[in-house]
Amino acid sequence: EQIGRSYPSQRRIGTICVFGGAMLGNDPDHARCATILGEAIAAAGIRLVYGGGCDGLMGQVAIAAAQAGGTVVAITPQFLVERMRMLSSGCQTISVPDMSIRKQLMFEYADAFVALPGGIGTVEELTE
Repeated sequence: EQIGRSYPSQRRIGTICVFGGAMLGNDPDHARCATILGEAIAAAGIRLVYGGGCDGLMGQVAIAAAQAGGTVVAITPQFLVERMRMLSSGCQTISVPDMSIRKQLMFEYADAFVALPGGIGTVEELTE
């Protein structure tokens, strides 16, 4: 009997949600890895969903995915749209009224999740 035969057929990941810091942090390797992740997501034909903006590690992933021709969706509350630098091209932005709805939509869109280094906001999103 083949290994894995008892498991249901695997479903392809169509959309991946990335959580991560809104700052780059102190380790330049984190930013480099975030860029590689964004490029890999685009190359695999997987849609990226993230919290919006160009800043930090999550911004690095989104910029890299968009520049590589990937589909990028930012889900962000209106008050952050007004305060953050948003991607100027290659990104669909969905503006929502608050953080709770943002998280709900991110969970509904995604087939899989990746967490990059971040702060308390990243931990909170993961544990929700």
